[in-house]
This record gives sequence, structure tokens and C-alpha cells, in this order.
Amino acid sequence: MKTAVVHDYFTQMGGAEKVADELCQMFPEAPLVSLVALQSMLPDTLKSHPLQTSWMQCLPGLEKYYRLFFMLYPYAATSMDLSEYDLVVSSSSSYAKGIRTGDNTMHVCYCHTPTRWVWNFDTYSQREAMNPAVKACAETMIGLLRNWDTAAAQHPDHFIANSQTTAGRILQAYGRTAEIIHPPININRFTPNAHESHGYYLVLSRLVSYKRIDLAVQACSRMHRKLLVVGDGPHKQALMEGAAPCVTFCGRLSDPVVDELITSCRALIFPGEEDFGMTPLELAASGRPTIAYRAGGAMETVIDGETGTFFEQQTPESLMSAMEAFERQSFSPSVLRRHAEKFSIGVFREKMASFLARVGAPITLPTMAGAPSLQGGS
Repeated sequence: MKTAVVHDYFTQMGGAEKVADELCQMFPEAPLVSLVALQSMLPDTLKSHPLQTSWMQCLPGLEKYYRLFFMLYPYAATSMDLSEYDLVVSSSSSYAKGIRTGDNTMHVCYCHTPTRWVWNFDTYSQREAMNPAVKACAETMIGLLRNWDTAAAQHPDHFIANSQTTAGRILQAYGRTAEIIHPPININRFTPNAHESHGYYLVLSRLVSYKRIDLAVQACSRMHRKLLVVGDGPHKQALMEGAAPCVTFCGRLSDPVVDELITSCRALIFPGEEDFGMTPLELAASGRPTIAYRAGGAMETVIDGETGTFFEQQTPESLMSAMEAFERQSFSPSVLRRHAEKFSIGVFREKMASFLARVGAPITLPTMAGAPSLQGGS
């Protein structure tokens, strides 16, 4: 089957980009189609892959101002015609599901989440501290985008969700049912560490408001626990201003350095409500547990008392209480590793191939090759 892989945009590195990367490894002959692709944000494995972008790629100042062009992305998506393809597999948390396809094209959308800031705008605007005038203007545009998003969600023939949480959101927002296939974890990148940790907690994340990294910073600052924050984003400066000296902001780091930090940490702190959350599983592959907020995808990736522990409310106090309880527990690296193996690249490929065969798009899987994992989480 003549196949294309579509991804919304490569403007950051996170869980969605990991899935897009793996889809390209599954379909090595298929071109990668993306509305926008910043070369600095393409994983190394995709820099030589055939790539098609939309007219937005030529916009001036794109690398700096790509967020401000949000009203243009729907037009870019519908301007790209993939009707020549038999199979289109899209990786989408926003616009890629609206790509144009032909009557004889099967479009399978792997959905990471319904467009988060469109369907949860009130929470988003509160965290971004929008002034009333800006919020009123934005609400009008968000209404238009929500209408477009709902219509675009009727284009794919089939939906795949990355978690039960996302499947529920797809049903609520779009009225569509979805198969659940968890994202792939490159467990071969990580080696379980049975040695004692170096005593520090770890955050691996883009520093944006909904990730709630502020909770980890506040809790560790008040408890005088060493915390390493790996990642970058627009909220970095605000987080640094409220941090005690025991909190270190490392910025973006290379994969080998991140791997070393993972294998030596006490635990990952995972304080946001995620649609899935791949990072706790990467920690589990290294034999390290996670302290997570009990909501969203973390409830599918963290087993309380076996691979980590939960806190119940998104407050520093609730997280601090969970950290105190965690420090009285012990976790088996071998149990953690076995848990991560259930989410391996091989398992993902087999489930994808099985689903495609069921819906009439059988594929031959390429020879297994572990795709590198990207820093930043989902």
C-alpha cells in the first residue's frame, strides 16, 4: 500500500514526536508529512527521511513565532492533499487529523489528545494569566478552532488513542470511539541500576504551565530535597524565581547525560495530568520509580507500591506527603523493568500491525531496530 506518515509539527521534542519517529521506522518507505518542521527539533533518525511540509514552512520568523500562527494551521492542514495514498497514518494532538485524503484512502489517526488548549481553554488561560481583553479575543478564535477541530475529527476512518484517558476524551469531544495502543518505549536504551541512588529527585519535562513542574519545585524547596529539573520552556524563569538552592535547572541535555541522571536518581516526580506519560516507563526501564499525580495516563503506567506511588491533589502539601511516604518504601529494579517491557517498541509494532490488519490495511513489519527515545516526555 502506498503510505504516508503525518505529524502535526516538529516545533518541540516530546512523546508525540517519539511516536511519529517510530511510525516512520515502521513505514521506512513512507514520506513524513508535517505542517511545520524546525530542523533543530527533528530527531536524528528523521533528518534524512523524506519530508514534506506545508506553505507555513516559508513564513518569516517561524522558528521564534510559530505559536502565534495558530489560526493558520487549519488552513495549512486542509491545503495538503494526500489523496494519492492508499494509507495515511497521522500522529496528531491538533491539526494532522484534518489533512485532506481521497475517497479510497484509509486514514488512521493515532491521537495523543484532543487539542488540549482548544478543549480546556479556561484552565489554560488561567495558568497563562491572560488579561481580560486578550482572553475575550482568544475565546472567539478558540470557538472557531473548536468547530474546525470537531469537523476535522470526522475525517479519519479510524482512531487509535494512546491511553484510556485519551480514548474517553476523544469520545467526549468528537463522538468517536478509539482503539487503545500505548506509545512505544525504547527500553533497550536503558539499563536497570540495582545500586543505591545519589539521593536526588528528577524532573524530565518541557517547562510549560500544564506540566505543573511548580509543584515539584515548591515541594523540594520546602523539604530541602535535591531536585534536578531537565528540560526547557517558557516557564523556566518563573520556576527559577521560586526555587531554593537545592533545586538545579539543567536545561536540555544530551541523551547519554539524561540516561546517567535517570539511572542514578532517587525517583522521577511526575506532577502533571498527562494523557499518557512515557517518562515514568523510561524510568521503570532503568529500575527507578515515579511519584505521580493520581490522574490521567499515569494511572496506566504507574503501579502504586510496585513501580511508584501517587499523590492525590495538585498541591505542594499533597506531593510532600507522598514524598515522605515514598522515602519509607523500597522498590525492586527487576519488577520495574518487567513492567516497562510491556510497553516496548516491539509490543507497539505488533499491536499496530494487528489493528491495521483488522481494518483492512495489512503491513509487513520491518526488521526490529530500537528507535532512540527523545527527551522531554509527553
